[in-house]
Amino acid sequence: MNISIVIPLLNEEESLRELHEWIFRVMETHKFTYEILFIDDGSTDNSWNIIHELSQKHSEVKGIRFLRNYGKSQALHAGFKEALGDVVITMDADLQDSPDEIPELYKLITEKNFDLVSGWKKKRYDSVIAKNIPSKLFNWAARRTSGLKLHDFNCGLKAYKNIVVKNVDVYGEMHRYIPVLAKNAGFQHIGEKVVQHQARKYGKTKFGYERFINGFLDLITIWFLSKFGKRPMHLFGALGVLMFFIGLASAAYIGVMKLYKIAYGLKAILVTENPWFYISLATMIIGTQFFLAGFLGEIILRSKRDKERYKISETENI
Repeated sequence: MNISIVIPLLNEEESLRELHEWIFRVMETHKFTYEILFIDDGSTDNSWNIIHELSQKHSEVKGIRFLRNYGKSQALHAGFKEALGDVVITMDADLQDSPDEIPELYKLITEKNFDLVSGWKKKRYDSVIAKNIPSKLFNWAARRTSGLKLHDFNCGLKAYKNIVVKNVDVYGEMHRYIPVLAKNAGFQHIGEKVVQHQARKYGKTKFGYERFINGFLDLITIWFLSKFGKRPMHLFGALGVLMFFIGLASAAYIGVMKLYKIAYGLKAILVTENPWFYISLATMIIGTQFFLAGFLGEIILRSKRDKERYKISETENI
């Protein structure tokens, strides 16, 4: 099979038939063998019924329905798990991503041997305040922390080799930074392509201001995991030892000064009246806690087991 198209969605009943027809025209024109995986992330409208209807008429249409809304990352994870195509394309269901871009993305993977190609919405039709400015900040921060020179990390339209989606673990809200996850997994040939962005035709954006905050928190998480995810003791242990010895040195200083004053008959205050006593005590306690955090992190890392992160209620053609 040439292409798997993975489409996560939430309450997009108005656009699904039109999107399917558009994809169908493109695939038939270029004679691709393909499958379309619609991942219904707990929609409360008629989206699943439409997916069911399409799957009954078209064998290439497959569907996965979550019991409730788990988030886009979990939807992509479920789609990646089932994808059979040599090249996997992801796109949003709101018609803002153009299926006409698929053939060129496919060529970049198969002919130019990219592991991953990310779309770049150079000209956007979103709200400047609600999406454009946050997107620019996200992309700037992601470039600085990851070293990847991509303009649009969060574009839903991307192409992957199948081996990439099978080896990248998308969880939490990490779908924004899949190129970074791919790089950390060892896939270095990552590129981008300017893609057409279209104004939303139906419904309303799912973007909320909480995603602005979550996006930056997720970026910090990715940075931490890329640096210390395999060896948390390297960070927490080092910080713990450093702080403990700073506290120990402070306590030793207090003791030496106390003995010096006694030896020379100078007036000496009680150790507990010296503010440095409490500073050294607090520093040693915090250092010990950091060390224990690193130690526990190592234990958890070695004993963790894969856990089911979402519940599927129905599937179609899978």
